[in-house]
Order: sequence, then C-alpha cells, then structure tokens
Amino acid sequence: MSEIIVMVPGNPWDGHRLGQHHLAEQLAKRIPVLWVDPSISILTPLNDAAAAATLREDRLREVAPGITRLSPVTVPGVTRPGLRELALRQAQRSVRRAVARMGVRVHSTIVASLTDMLDVVPAGRRVFFGTDDYVAGAALMGTDPRWLARVEARQLAKADVVIAISPVLQRKWGARRADVHLVPNGCMAEQLALADTTPVAAGLELSSPIAGFLGHLSERIDLAMLSAVAEAGVSLLLVGPRSPTFEIAKLDALLARPNVQWVGPQPFAALPSYLRAIDVGLTPYAQSDFNEASFPLKTLEYLAAGRPAVVSDLPAHRWIGSPHVTIADTPASFAASTVDLLERPPAPREAAARRAFGAANSWASRADEVARLIGLDAAPELRRAA
Repeated sequence: MSEIIVMVPGNPWDGHRLGQHHLAEQLAKRIPVLWVDPSISILTPLNDAAAAATLREDRLREVAPGITRLSPVTVPGVTRPGLRELALRQAQRSVRRAVARMGVRVHSTIVASLTDMLDVVPAGRRVFFGTDDYVAGAALMGTDPRWLARVEARQLAKADVVIAISPVLQRKWGARRADVHLVPNGCMAEQLALADTTPVAAGLELSSPIAGFLGHLSERIDLAMLSAVAEAGVSLLLVGPRSPTFEIAKLDALLARPNVQWVGPQPFAALPSYLRAIDVGLTPYAQSDFNEASFPLKTLEYLAAGRPAVVSDLPAHRWIGSPHVTIADTPASFAASTVDLLERPPAPREAAARRAFGAANSWASRADEVARLIGLDAAPELRRAA
C-alpha cells in the first residue's frame, strides 16, 4: 500500500500559510501530500463565488504534482464552543473518508496549527509544526488566551515530533519537552533568484533607488519605521494586503505621500517582478511578544533575490546572523540604515553572496530537515516506485 502525508496548514489569516504550501510542494517530491483546507461553512457559498465553485467541484482533487487537496464542509458558527466541536468532528470525518477513498497508508500527519487533527487518522508520526506563539497572539486572533494555552498544551502532549520555526518557540516549548526541533521558515530561493532577469512589474511610478516592503500591512508592522523611511525622501514600494483596521489614518497618510506606492496583494509568481524594482528590502516588525516568537519569511526572500535587508530587532533576525541583514531598533535608525544602503554603489559580488545565503535557507533545504525528522528515506524515487 502506498503512503502519503496528511498536512493541515494554519488558518487563512496565518501569514505562514504560503510557506507551508511551499513546504508541501517540496515534501511532495518525496511522498504524496493530502493538503487539508480550513473548513468551509455550508453557508459560505451564499456570499463567496469561489467557495461555491469549490463545493460544486469534487472536494477531493489533485491540484499539483503529488498534492491532493481536500476542502471539508462543516456547520457555520465555528467560533462558538459547541458548534466549533461539531465542525471539528465533521472535518475529521472528511479527512478519514478522503484517506479511505485514496486507499493509502498515512506516513505522517503534520499539523501547522492548534487544530485537533494530530490523531485524525492512524499515522506513523504525529507532527506539530508550530509557527507562532499562539497564546501571545490571542488578541490578534480574537480568542481566549486560556483556551489557546490548553489546546497548545494538548498539541505538545499528543505530538510524536514537535517542530518550532523560531528559537524563541523552541525555548518556550522546550520547557515542557526536551525534544523540540528548530526548523525555521525558508524561501523559494530558485524563483526569487530570477529577480534581476525578470521584467519590472508594470505600473510602477517610483523613481529609483527604491526601498520595498513585501507583506501584510497589519498590526504586526511598525508603521513608524515605514513612515520614517518615507519622510527621509526614499521611494517606498509596498506590496501586499492591507488590514482594514490597522492604523487607518496614519496608513492613509503614508500612502498619500508622492514617494510611496502601494500595489496591493500580489501572487507569489509576481514577486520577482517587484523585487526587480527594489534595491533594499524592509522588515519593520513591531516589538511584541507575538512578533518576538516569529520568523519573518520576507527577510529571507529579500536575500534570495540578492537584496540587502533592513530589519527590526527580533530574535529570528539575530539568529540569521547575516552581514547582509542590518538590524535597527528605532524608526530613526531604521530610516538611516535604509538611506545608507541605498546610497551605496551596486556590488554584484555581495548580491551573489545574498542569493547563495537564500539558497542555503530554501524551502527545499527545510524540507530535507523535516523529512529527516519524520523518518522519510532519502530516495524519493524509490518511495514513489514502491
């Protein structure tokens, strides 16, 4: 009987979900993956055409080589405790039916959230892939921190393998069990390394040189750092979605500046065309317990594209320890560091070193680490032939 991995990613608001998708793509080169979407309410299609199309289609379908996608449909109102448990049982039943329909054995179940799916089906290994300090992020998620603490403890107790994406999470969870493994976020280095040979994205109106931010404009961002860069007269390109509740007046004022351009959310495939225009990448995370435990993907993405990065002071950035990452702890120093880097002449050798650093921290290399931890053999072609 052939084997698969069941992979349950984070919720749609989880900024790490794209990284989990990249990890799934890399693991799928070794062993097929069943990707389990967050549950869709049976009422969602009334207001969401995309969800309606999903429900009309086969909810278990192959979406990429080696990746089968399951979209469980459950009752509405999952934020209420009683209905939340009912929806969970319905999602669990959907996964069990999908595995039975596929006629496979589950090698490992990887859950990158606090969803109670680690033992949804019999599996060789139950893997908790922790991406955030969930309890510290209770306010961002609008969830009771006491409940989050209980379900976090449950995941740590149930898992055969615990993986943390940051040194802070590894230390925190290491106080409960000694075998917490560190596997940081990675980047799609091969695609991002093409930035200098990709045409610049259409519609850009900024003059060079340009500092750029890729990511979600949300409560996690230190808006004062971005504003300081713009106030220094730097051309500032912002790529990514905007939270409707985040610093509305201040963000509107920033976006109204003539040297600032916001292009909204863009697909991953378009990022190299925006990175082509960017000379320095910015990662201005605010200081918070939640951010302290994070590992921003964007910093590695800038390096993989050959760009230097100016970043706020986070443990993950200190862990990276690259001379191509400049850490700044105030808006003034953040802006000054950005201006300094933009004024330096091009250095092709340094750009090549940054791309090499990105390649060493790619999702392919992270998948190698995860495969080793869950006991996958090193010969995927032999596994596929079995």
